Amino acid sequence: MDRVVTIEGVRGGRPIIAGSRITVAEVLEMFGAGMTEADIVEAFPSLSTEDIRAALAYAASEFDHPVVTV
Repeated sequence: MDRVVTIEGVRGGRPIIAGSRITVAEVLEMFGAGMTEADIVEAFPSLSTEDIRAALAYAASEFDHPVVTV
């Protein structure tokens, strides 16, 4: 997932799309607001569909934690 990076001092160390200041969270928010992949690429021409998919894959991997029940 080299398309998603964290850089100390950039966007508070949040994961961003490499070469941009767009955070993974912002990509998720855009989808949540109803934007499509094409809408996001149109709004942010510096992003590629691969960047957007990498952000989604990163988010999925971060939220895929085992559930422990007691």
